[in-house]
Amino acid sequence: MTFRQTAAAHPGIVHLALAVGGFAIGTTEFAAMSLEPDLARGLGVDAPTAGHVISAYALGVVVGAPTIAVLSAKLPRRWLLVALMTLFAIGNGLSALAPTYGWMLAFRFLAGLPHGAYFGIASLVAASLVPPARRTQAVGRIMLGLTVATIVGVPLATWLGQIASWRWVFAIVAGLALFTAALVGTLAPRDRAAADASALRELGALRRPQVWLTLATGAIGFGGLFAVYTYLAATLVAVTGVPRSTVPLVLAAFGVGMTLGNLVVPRFADRALMPTAGVLLVWSAAWLALFPVAAHHLTFVIVDVLAIGFGGALATVLQTRLMDVAGDAQGLAAALNHSAFNVANALGPWLGGLAIAAGYGWTATGWVGSSLALGGLLLWALSLAQAGGLRLRGEREGLGQRA
Repeated sequence: MTFRQTAAAHPGIVHLALAVGGFAIGTTEFAAMSLEPDLARGLGVDAPTAGHVISAYALGVVVGAPTIAVLSAKLPRRWLLVALMTLFAIGNGLSALAPTYGWMLAFRFLAGLPHGAYFGIASLVAASLVPPARRTQAVGRIMLGLTVATIVGVPLATWLGQIASWRWVFAIVAGLALFTAALVGTLAPRDRAAADASALRELGALRRPQVWLTLATGAIGFGGLFAVYTYLAATLVAVTGVPRSTVPLVLAAFGVGMTLGNLVVPRFADRALMPTAGVLLVWSAAWLALFPVAAHHLTFVIVDVLAIGFGGALATVLQTRLMDVAGDAQGLAAALNHSAFNVANALGPWLGGLAIAAGYGWTATGWVGSSLALGGLLLWALSLAQAGGLRLRGEREGLGQRA
């Protein structure tokens, strides 16, 4: 164990406190997409330029996750989580007050810095409070905060942004972050770093091929979900032919799917982790491929989007996989998982946008997404083969030593 802990509140209560942080993060991350037109008007820029605000946040996640994980190796996890939520609150509070587009880019980058490290460290704390056979279920509970945000937080934030101002959305998220910091500081287990904890040891995760393969599986395989979700509102209006008032209903179906996935899938993953990851990638590839057909009918597209959201449980499964392959560099590997998924958040929409711009239509994002899921499946297979090769070599070396 990297950290020594004392008794804390009941694990379920701690998980709930950590999930509140996930709710705050999920609300601001996904609501920024739905509020893009309002951001553009408020900041005096066009819609494509306003989209860079989302990219700035994602860049903050990618940069912040490994940097914070390495530099904080010697810090107690409880106080690190409090500091991360405080920084997140500051970033969102400043975003609510941003006077210009340039300042907004800087503040969204700042708000993104603690995102990956928070989820990574929170997952490690959650898993440490339950038996090893229930680790994925514990991680899934943390991710439920994010998935519930897509059902409740994002629609409410979108509504608030439309009737009042997008600035209120960031202000409320800042308040939720401070509330989370107070909860975690009160309820999380008291801990202290092991004597041999160091930044160098955390960097040791980067020498492990299985860490890189797991991260690549998430970065590519999860990109398909974002390829469809990013352009879902526009597709619903242009292809399905629904009024804008119906869009939040379908977005909520996506959130319901993600929530169901994080409730159901971890139970299977705790029994068979890698097979579950493979099944999820096949599931995602199939439902993403159906999207171009389903998009023409409201009922069908709701079912399809719910199923695509269900595949989002891959994030939870890969989080546990990283715990298994990272050795004693748990902090960096756990945080990098969310850097990988923000790479997916950039890659999927970019490729989907290229397909739309090339004249293939809004529904082409489904084919792009399915291809990315299949790419993730290929990387999953390579990871499985490489792990099997290492295991076989270890067994041979063991037999040779005994001989």
